[in-house]
Amino acid sequence: MDRNQGTPTDERRSAHRDEQYFTASPASPDERRTIQVNLVGHQVPVQVSNGVFSANRLDLGTSVLLKKVPAPPQTGDFLDLGCGWGPIALSMGLLSPQARIYAVDINERALDLTRRNAESNGLGGIRAVLPDLLPADLTFDLIWSNPPIRVGKEALHKLLMGYLPRLNPRGKAYLVVQRNLGADSLIPWLARSLGPDWTVGKFASAKGYRIIEAGRA
Repeated sequence: MDRNQGTPTDERRSAHRDEQYFTASPASPDERRTIQVNLVGHQVPVQVSNGVFSANRLDLGTSVLLKKVPAPPQTGDFLDLGCGWGPIALSMGLLSPQARIYAVDINERALDLTRRNAESNGLGGIRAVLPDLLPADLTFDLIWSNPPIRVGKEALHKLLMGYLPRLNPRGKAYLVVQRNLGADSLIPWLARSLGPDWTVGKFASAKGYRIIEAGRA
């Protein structure tokens, strides 16, 4: 076989990865499993499934984000952008049970998992919704995100600029991005795009990931 050609296994992995990021209704079998994960000091049972980002575990980038970000406010409107099966939204709910938490994804299976995981863990403040169902005038006090870097630069930039400007004046956004997937170049791009009324910088680093902090100056 030509080494430049992908193997059938490579092609399946690529298709599965693309499905996680681009597909509203995954074609892969919805085979749900319950796993135990540690979220902000709590052992939490969650359902996961195929066709959703990090379908078998808590991914490393999200783990780094949750360990490094500052404690959230106790109340407010929070956003988990690209929620997957919900680890970030669930963590926000565990830390700030009085907050209103919006978990957004285009993947309907991911949203259903997030809803079920929130309900089974008694986190009633979490609303898992498609992007188009967010109220147009809704603004946020906090955004945490492991954004879908592999959608490509143009799509990623459009996604981030669709939500970061919706931060309230004292709000903060924390994004975890792998260093070798463009974290360091994303910081100056965000600073230029958001403009002089914003501050953008590296908040923390660990295990090959950068956490980017953005907020209004």
